[in-house]
Amino acid sequence: MGLIQVNKAVGDASSSLLTVTGISDNSVYMVAFHSLSTSLNNEVLKARVTTSGTPDSDSEYDRALVNFSNLGISTNRYHTNGDHWQVVENADDDFGGAQGILYLYNFNNSSEYSFYSQETVGAVSNQQAGQSGGGVHTVSESNDGFSMYNSNGNNFKTGATLVLYRVV
Repeated sequence: MGLIQVNKAVGDASSSLLTVTGISDNSVYMVAFHSLSTSLNNEVLKARVTTSGTPDSDSEYDRALVNFSNLGISTNRYHTNGDHWQVVENADDDFGGAQGILYLYNFNNSSEYSFYSQETVGAVSNQQAGQSGGGVHTVSESNDGFSMYNSNGNNFKTGATLVLYRVV
């Protein structure tokens, strides 16, 4: 397996949105991110598919994941018919922000639902937590990218990075 970089978005403290587009065939794609944080501690990080380069805010996002914590807590998290996917529960700049890898499937296929699998981690003052699971956007449409934002509309700090790769 190899990766070809398709697009990259890097925060510069001026935007609360990081978006990567360029999905143009039926390959599997991967999104990797690191250092995602804002000036607010305990930020929740959310994601949406893009259609024609614009984040899709309909209420067709379903997700299920397991949240693992260094506090010995493991919880199932799930949600249906939301207007986003929640991919990291808490990220704090003082502890490196959030990191993660998501594999994207069927994004270019207008006859299938777009879905992803994820492995993400976020750290805050009282715990480190990882998430493993996935989600589906229950609309048969072609999606050309992936967009991340946060729960409070704060700008991503300089260096927050989101990269889209095509898996080959």
